[in-house]
Amino acid sequence: MSKAPQVDERRASMANDAEIGTASAPVERVSVRPKGTTTSPEASSSSSAGERSHGVVEMMSPRLSNEQQQPIQTTADEADKKKGRFGYLKTKQFWIVLLLSQALAVSITGTNTLSGLLAGENVSIPAFQSMFNYVLLNLIYTSFTLYKYGFKRWTKLLWTDGWRYFILAFCDVLGNYFTVLAYRYTTILSAQLINFWAIAVVVVISLIFLKVRYHIAQYVGILICCGGLGMLVASDHITGSNGGKAADAVKGDLFALLGATFYGLSNVFEEFLVSKRPLYEVIGQLAFWALPINGVIAAIFDRSSIKNAKWSPKVGGYLAGYTLILTWFYSGAPIVFRMASAAFFNIGLLTGNFWGVVVGTQVFHLHIHWMYPIAFVLIMAGHFVYYGTEGVLGEARKPWLGENQEGGTDGLGTARRQLENPSAIV
Repeated sequence: MSKAPQVDERRASMANDAEIGTASAPVERVSVRPKGTTTSPEASSSSSAGERSHGVVEMMSPRLSNEQQQPIQTTADEADKKKGRFGYLKTKQFWIVLLLSQALAVSITGTNTLSGLLAGENVSIPAFQSMFNYVLLNLIYTSFTLYKYGFKRWTKLLWTDGWRYFILAFCDVLGNYFTVLAYRYTTILSAQLINFWAIAVVVVISLIFLKVRYHIAQYVGILICCGGLGMLVASDHITGSNGGKAADAVKGDLFALLGATFYGLSNVFEEFLVSKRPLYEVIGQLAFWALPINGVIAAIFDRSSIKNAKWSPKVGGYLAGYTLILTWFYSGAPIVFRMASAAFFNIGLLTGNFWGVVVGTQVFHLHIHWMYPIAFVLIMAGHFVYYGTEGVLGEARKPWLGENQEGGTDGLGTARRQLENPSAIV
């Protein structure tokens, strides 16, 4: 296997012809090919192909850390040829990301269960209870970022890229808030149906801004997963466990749409950020900016609920469990964004209703309707259809990072890491 030349696209884009001619080592220009486009020089020079292709999406300031990435050992095309058809389904990476997505779905079920237990104790503080999660994330990831960068470089990060992370945090906090708020006014059935909107937002934003091109089989896989969720919703409606009559269906549905929209925006933006920057930086900055935003919302909307809440050791235990599970969720989600995509992340969470009923049989004494296992199998089958046409790198190969991922980081779960070390599992 021949060793591919090291790529330095940033130098190539900044240097003029004279500088390139006097460089000590040749600099290779790399063309970028989204899914479904051609790599031939003829096509890239034509006007029609120019509409289909794009360059590396540059929305971030230069790398702040001193860590140097290793040269790649194989190209993306060489890696994709190794296992032929259904190549990604044969890799360990697929099974890891599948299990990880289900672990995150179970985590969401855990946070929902604990929120239900808190409501049973007359404690309804949706914004305030999330603050402890952001505090813990700051203690872990912001502290580690300060350790890696130093205070001077960390303040430079705030100055240069803080606005990007503020937008990410803003979308994340509002997604959480409006989704919880929706359940106060509409039925569970309506809110679940509107959750389809988050997947639609992710796909559209990825198509427009990140130039992702989905295969027809991926659209089919998404539809199969959504069909499975439809069966779950139908089962809830049949059994009468859809939450009863809505207090204000129109207001609740609008809040649910807003929550799903903000979730979709934050997922896509976070996928972009973690593909180019270290995990500890992205999670730390998300928590750093989310803490004051969430604090303002809690001070405005949860103030009376906090005063009227009945505090007890049991409530403290529920809050501690909620915080620990949510912190794990925020730590694991970016790895799915790297190994897969925001779209796969959201369809993976569709099984949350199934896991919720499984937990509810023990906690709330619910019963599993016969349609639930069928719906779960249907959703999982959609995962396999979604990835049936992917190469060995799967969606870890981000089209906005360049043909051989030269525009991205080589951190945990990235395609660049696999190109540098083909034997890497994650």
